[in-house]
Amino acid sequence: MKKIMAAACAAALFVCAGCSAETGERYSSVYMTESAAADKEQEYVPLNYTEQVGLWLPYVGFPEYMQSRSEEQFRTGIQHILEDAAADGVNTVYFHVHPNGDAYYRSDIYPRGIYLDGDYDPLAIVIDEAHKRGISVHGWINPLRMQTDEEMRALPGDFIVKKWIASGSPCVKNVNGRWYLAPYCRETVELLKETVSEIIGRYDVDGIHIDDYFYPTTDEEFDREAFEESGSSDLSQWRMDNVSRFVKAIYDTVKAADRRLIFGISPQGNIDADYGSQYADVRLWGGQHGYCDYIVPQIYFGFENETSPFLPTLAQWEDLTEGSGVSLIIGLAAYKLGREDKWAGSSAELEWINDTDIINKQIEAVKESSADGYALYR
Repeated sequence: MKKIMAAACAAALFVCAGCSAETGERYSSVYMTESAAADKEQEYVPLNYTEQVGLWLPYVGFPEYMQSRSEEQFRTGIQHILEDAAADGVNTVYFHVHPNGDAYYRSDIYPRGIYLDGDYDPLAIVIDEAHKRGISVHGWINPLRMQTDEEMRALPGDFIVKKWIASGSPCVKNVNGRWYLAPYCRETVELLKETVSEIIGRYDVDGIHIDDYFYPTTDEEFDREAFEESGSSDLSQWRMDNVSRFVKAIYDTVKAADRRLIFGISPQGNIDADYGSQYADVRLWGGQHGYCDYIVPQIYFGFENETSPFLPTLAQWEDLTEGSGVSLIIGLAAYKLGREDKWAGSSAELEWINDTDIINKQIEAVKESSADGYALYR
């Protein structure tokens, strides 16, 4: 990897086995003078690493260690997860705090997540236990994805998104039985800014993280009226601009709160698919300052994948971020180990079964590349 892991701990607040925290110049104003540190003696100092080894903690795993669990049981489960992660060298976790128009934290905006049926604060516990182990915590949100029809009907009428639905607002749309915020609406941007502000204002998170849920459909009817009213002539470019607008707003909101906090985006690994199906302008976001601090393409492909083989795809992302100052973290599909990959092409369907060492080989390839780290989806 092109960056060497920092050896000094920010304000000497955390100790971890083998490494400590420093975000580096690309993360803006992370270094503090002695006088500044003294002035901020009681203030939390964000913990971030120049070289990330990340781990996603998605909401799909919550039934296993959150649902029907007491606070003590949840804490114990998180301790086990983080101990295992630390043993594997993980220094950053992306914890799913806002996956479906809900909250796995104390929120005045969103209803609590359906898997949180205990009287405790999951995010506070994750932060507490992670920071004890020198692990950075990024609050992972899905900006546009809301509840299903059935879930929405069960929610109180004062939920802001439900109010929009009741009023016939064009800022919330139903796609195949699930509600989504419309990327083109300025009200959507404002709500996302409030969401991020609430999280970073209440918790000592070290960053904010979003993944690859951008435009929920390519159907032209989804936003036809808004597009016609916009005066634009290129639907794809207009949609990309809409997504980039809220991405930029999230970045600016994070930086306005604290320049030392970082913001990351995890798009699809296939660059053509980013543009063709989700209108995600990854070349813009990863190619210059001002949209994100780090980008984590989900290169969930084997070496033999017929459409997007791992090594050429990695090289494409290296070229995309070269010289931009945006950290490149490679997302790896540990969950595929031992499974058939039906989308890899006939010659590569069994690669994840036949090659039990594939993830280790990919990690080695990342270390030999210009990337700044990797992240595992298990």
